[in-house]
Amino acid sequence: MDKVSSDCPYPGCFFCVMKEGNPSKRRASILKFFRELPSQDDDGQVLPISGLWNTAMAHPNDPEFIELGIFECMAALIWKGLKNRRWLSHDQNIYIPYYAAHIIGSYTMNMEEFAASAVHAGVIPPLVELLRGRLTWVEQRVAVRALGHLATYASTFPAVASHGEILELSIQLAMSSLEIVYSHFYQYVDRRLSYHCDLLTRGMGGVEMESRKAEEWASQLQCWSLQLINCFAFKPEFLPTICKPEFLMKLPGMWGGLVNENSPAGIGLLRTVCHHKLGRGPVAGCPSIVESLCNISRSSDDWQYMTIDCLLWLLQDPSTCHKVVDKAVPALVDLAEITTLGDHKKLGDSIVNVLEECVQSQGTGRNSFSNRTKELIEELLSSRQRLKWEKNMPKEDLHIKQAAALVVKLEGNSLFSSGNISGAASKYSEALALCPMRSKKERVVLYSNRAQCHLLLQQPLAAISDATRALCLHNPLNRHAKSLWRRAQAYDMLGFAKESLLDAILFINECSQSNDPDLSLRQNKVPDYAERLVKKQMRAAWLFREAAIKHGGVHCEGDAGDIYGRETDDSEWETASESDIGNDGRDEMGNDDDDDDDDSEWKNDDERKEKYDKSSIKDLKHGYNVQLADDEP
Repeated sequence: MDKVSSDCPYPGCFFCVMKEGNPSKRRASILKFFRELPSQDDDGQVLPISGLWNTAMAHPNDPEFIELGIFECMAALIWKGLKNRRWLSHDQNIYIPYYAAHIIGSYTMNMEEFAASAVHAGVIPPLVELLRGRLTWVEQRVAVRALGHLATYASTFPAVASHGEILELSIQLAMSSLEIVYSHFYQYVDRRLSYHCDLLTRGMGGVEMESRKAEEWASQLQCWSLQLINCFAFKPEFLPTICKPEFLMKLPGMWGGLVNENSPAGIGLLRTVCHHKLGRGPVAGCPSIVESLCNISRSSDDWQYMTIDCLLWLLQDPSTCHKVVDKAVPALVDLAEITTLGDHKKLGDSIVNVLEECVQSQGTGRNSFSNRTKELIEELLSSRQRLKWEKNMPKEDLHIKQAAALVVKLEGNSLFSSGNISGAASKYSEALALCPMRSKKERVVLYSNRAQCHLLLQQPLAAISDATRALCLHNPLNRHAKSLWRRAQAYDMLGFAKESLLDAILFINECSQSNDPDLSLRQNKVPDYAERLVKKQMRAAWLFREAAIKHGGVHCEGDAGDIYGRETDDSEWETASESDIGNDGRDEMGNDDDDDDDDSEWKNDDERKEKYDKSSIKDLKHGYNVQLADDEP
């Protein structure tokens, strides 16, 4: 390339090319640069590539570089790194395949026409090789990101799908990604590749920062793999590959972690699978998946509606209804008074309608379910009928009922204060039967108080049910602080670390905004009991926990050693594909929940209570936890 600036000692300098004032000369010079760069072996090639990386992230919708051949250039550079290890290990060329794949992903994430240009330029084959693990997990991460963007568009999905191995590779990567990152990077500080550390922290952090970023990138590697799989899941012909039990059973546990909490992750993929009849059968055939969907449906995270959709679709399908009805109904009954959840309007009405259809179909002999399930649906339908009756009642009569409910509630409070917890729970039940259905604030208090009684009686499932009902009635939805805390404790009793953690964090957030002197965080200090629970659940729900257990539980907090500026040796070139991680498929998550007995949700309760940390029981009686919600909200 011709020298552009007499002040620059490097002929063909890309940065000088970008300063060219004549538009036609500038375009011609950029075009020549993209064509010639892959064949050059000069030092310093990473500098213009990193500049292009910054430009792609800042201006992903700018067509200039697309028209001038950036995709062809990036594909050629990836191939060069894969085929020429000597070049790759020279200077700082080790960074180039990562940057090249990242650039492809950035320019294809918004514009379908850019994605079509990328496919035409031949980017898919080299990205597939990175996805295989020909280099390291860092390059796998950006390769699966780019392929996920290409698979999103109708015009480019066929080109992605034509590479049949992409789906299988993505499934394997989703299942093994956390273990790969843990064992190849996180576990041993002194074995970390220096260029990995630089990419993770941009040279701005030490070992602790590297470890935190590694968790974030590991989560992204898994979630972006799931996003790519999700594109295939919309096509029925790919569902048999996706709907293998060993993969489906892991999906509820793939949640993105706190570092990637906005990703729908495994639940989003399950929703896509359940949307099609071919996918509902395999999901319904795995009791542990259905139980996980029920647990998550009661949660307060952004993807609650996805699990509710899954359960409703499973119940509406005659071929799956009988398999899931006894597990799904208790969860959905607790949620039946939700009005709006995100874009879902009148969600509670939809739940009631589906459950009513279940009762009708059961009468035709197509489905059968337990007496307890029938009772729950009948109680729900009766409460809806009661609401209709109350609309026609005189206001005076409603005031009398509300006053009577208040009297009974106060009796329950008195019994609670005297230590008669069972008696108090009975009184709150009596008050709920009296309280008008439209008196939502009062019913929130009653359900929340009864949940507290269930906690002290060591009845976590009942506490979760009542706390969930209180949260569904509360305005705004899922924001009643005391119910969040009580449900967090109940989940803790059952060993559901993720659910307990999310509720505990939401509780702390609500306390920080509350005017209630019992709840407000004075001087922004988190209560000791909440801090203890959050720390406990963060350890239990740690993203790398399963991998750490399998690999000896080695943490990253040891001696950092000489991890910076090390010379590359042969040991650094173990690629992801050369590892046997994730190939045995035997360490499936949640295998304790695989019992086919419909009563398994209840029969394990006593065993779980015995394992519950007795020190946590003290927190049930600590501070405001035993203060009833008498004046709330």
